[in-house]
Amino acid sequence: MTFTKHLMGAAATIALTAGMAQADAHAANPGLIIDLGGKFDKSFNESAYNGAQRWAEETGADYAETELANEAQREQTMRRMAERGANPVVVLGFANASTLEVVAPDYPETEFVIVDMVVDQPNVKSIVFSEHEGSYLVGMMAAMASESGTVSFVGGMDVPLISKFACGYAQGAKAVNPDINVIVNMTGTTPAAWNDPVKGAELTRSQISQGSDVVFAAAGGTGIGVLQAAADEGILSIGVDSNQNYLHPGSVLTSMVKRVDNAVYDSFTQAMNDALEPGIMVMGLENEGVGYAMDDNNADLVTAEMQAAVDAAKQQIIAGEIEVHDYLSDNSCPAF
Repeated sequence: MTFTKHLMGAAATIALTAGMAQADAHAANPGLIIDLGGKFDKSFNESAYNGAQRWAEETGADYAETELANEAQREQTMRRMAERGANPVVVLGFANASTLEVVAPDYPETEFVIVDMVVDQPNVKSIVFSEHEGSYLVGMMAAMASESGTVSFVGGMDVPLISKFACGYAQGAKAVNPDINVIVNMTGTTPAAWNDPVKGAELTRSQISQGSDVVFAAAGGTGIGVLQAAADEGILSIGVDSNQNYLHPGSVLTSMVKRVDNAVYDSFTQAMNDALEPGIMVMGLENEGVGYAMDDNNADLVTAEMQAAVDAAKQQIIAGEIEVHDYLSDNSCPAF
């Protein structure tokens, strides 16, 4: 396992093992464990990495980082990070939850943060997102932009969390057009589904053959293939997690941003200020945890009417006037 450090050059390993053992001006010596797919997936992992980098640049402090290469490394990596003195240890991805349930009790003095799942341990902070709400908004945009009356969704691994995205998307689309056809495909049933852009492109072309003219990808690195195929075939796409509008300017309608960067940045900052608390934090529309991306790359694709409708729905969701069904609440979706 490669254990990398940032901003401290050749002294990195020494700083990690020795510097963390002594008190200094900072209350935190954070560690970040990046999930499968790599830190430059242009999506979930990269957003988290950007949050860590922002914290390091603003504070001048340092953090430890490692990337998972396979499933078998999950437990070993968490234990190594804790034993080397990282605190807090921020773990990315729902797939790490069962491992953290086992590891966290063995390191009661270490604070852990898991992003995207809930782990009920006294030294764990769990950060989850209202993905269904953000997906509802981009579903509305997809329906308003569609000329064919068919839109689609490509998910990564077929797990309930990704169905949460798909369900919110379908609800938003049908709120605009009750008769719209929403095609949903998942890439696979193993973690490889997060990093298969070729399969993502194949699924997108299949959806296009069925009439889809707007496709939403929630598939990690696989989504890069979805967005590329959409651009190649002349239809619109919707990115996820990070703002992916820049990948194909004029082709990406918007991105359903999920502020994983803020989750990591805030966790590091709270730990530095000795203010990190265990428990569950939900990041949704109200606290800007999810939303949709607007910039110069998609300004010509989103009309003022579209944006006004989506912004109105956003406020209605926040106020409780629109209730977006959460697939995770009962593993069902009223829009399908």
